[in-house]
Amino acid sequence: MDIWEEMYIKAKEEYHPEEVSPFIQAHHVVAAVQSESGKIFTGFCIEGATGVMNLCAERVAALNMYINTGETKIKRMIAFRKEPPKVNGGMPCGACREFLMQLSYENRNMEILTDYESRKVVLLKDLVPNWWGDKRYNKIWM
Repeated sequence: MDIWEEMYIKAKEEYHPEEVSPFIQAHHVVAAVQSESGKIFTGFCIEGATGVMNLCAERVAALNMYINTGETKIKRMIAFRKEPPKVNGGMPCGACREFLMQLSYENRNMEILTDYESRKVVLLKDLVPNWWGDKRYNKIWM
């Protein structure tokens, strides 16, 4: 079993779409991240009718990692609905891309699985070219 299969299996455990209330649905998108230390953390999407309370599975997985270990660097990520990502699937939304970039400068090199069968990945930095925060990181953290 390779790391992507392990991450897929762990995230799949979170997949069980449900109506939390007439206004909130959850567990219909799931994700797993592998931290720099190699640990795997999962998350699920939770969405409310107002939109401002929405949390994507990718951010929840990253927050679980940070809350439980204090780690901020992510090596790999997989996100999907019922089935594993296929042909450019599993892409994080703009809010998630931004959060992951802000969480650690090193996350720019994280692999995001876009096709489970071929194991095709894309790097976060390729999804956020010319990111506005590069100068701030370079000024403060480098």
